[in-house]
Amino acid sequence: MIEKTQWHPVAQAHEVADKPVSVQLLEQALVLWRDADGRLQAFWDRCPHRGARLSMGRVENGHLECPYHGWQFASGGQCVKVPALPEFTPPARQCVKSFEVQQAYGLVWVRLESGDGLLPVFAAETDAHLRKVNCGPYDVAASAPRIIENFLDMSHFGFVHEGWLGSRDATAIAAYEVEATANGVLATGCKAVQPQSNLHSTQAAEVEYTYEVTAAYTAVLTKIPEEGTSKQGWREQIGLFICPLTPETSRVWFRLAVADFESSDEQLQSFQHTIFVQDQPVLESQLPKALPLDPRAEMHSAADRMSSAYRRFLKAQGITFGVC
Repeated sequence: MIEKTQWHPVAQAHEVADKPVSVQLLEQALVLWRDADGRLQAFWDRCPHRGARLSMGRVENGHLECPYHGWQFASGGQCVKVPALPEFTPPARQCVKSFEVQQAYGLVWVRLESGDGLLPVFAAETDAHLRKVNCGPYDVAASAPRIIENFLDMSHFGFVHEGWLGSRDATAIAAYEVEATANGVLATGCKAVQPQSNLHSTQAAEVEYTYEVTAAYTAVLTKIPEEGTSKQGWREQIGLFICPLTPETSRVWFRLAVADFESSDEQLQSFQHTIFVQDQPVLESQLPKALPLDPRAEMHSAADRMSSAYRRFLKAQGITFGVC
């Protein structure tokens, strides 16, 4: 499964502190924790001794301790202590499976199998002009590809986000360009008339975006600055990062990179929350829950060029989790 060699977000970094944290990825139960040096660790959430959940245990002296018999595991997974046998030195084979893990964009990322792939790119992360705020997580009863496709779609704005991102009086989608990239798909020249595209909108205006799929379950929206604005040249972005829990359920985060230094974190998060909870019930109603890759399975229009390109990308990549 190609998805196992890719990096996926599984938790917010600040959530993994002095206690183990239970997470799920691709139907696999994992436990996250930090060792004595603060380094992230990701283990299979099952003690190899008697199968108890390690996430129910605790971090003791820089080791992860099983809640059942107190077996302790060091960084990398090696068992280093069996309390029932104080003089016993556990052999190398007594270990718990560990996984590659790293921290980026305020999130913890894990991959289940080694590969050559890098983390999905979020270019705004290094722009000091922009403020970064995470929103979520949202647990959604929809497949990761369905959620990505919704994020790429502008033609639902006037209906799902009426009065916010769109209006029933301005639903036409102008032609835009779509091209394949080294890591996914890019759409440019995406324009829409929006009543309120951010917290400080005062009147309807036409906005321009680019949408880019940077990995199977990651997408980035970039707002093109309007001529004459004080933010001209600053390209605000919203990153959508999805953890595929099961083929039909997902955990979702948004990362905002914005030039708004006036609003509080809570205000920025509230605006994004308003938009996504309008999407969520529609996403959860879609059938099939898995995204069909056969172009004959659903009807299409010219406004769906980006989502159709995304489906072709998934098929070309050999993605099988969350698609049909």
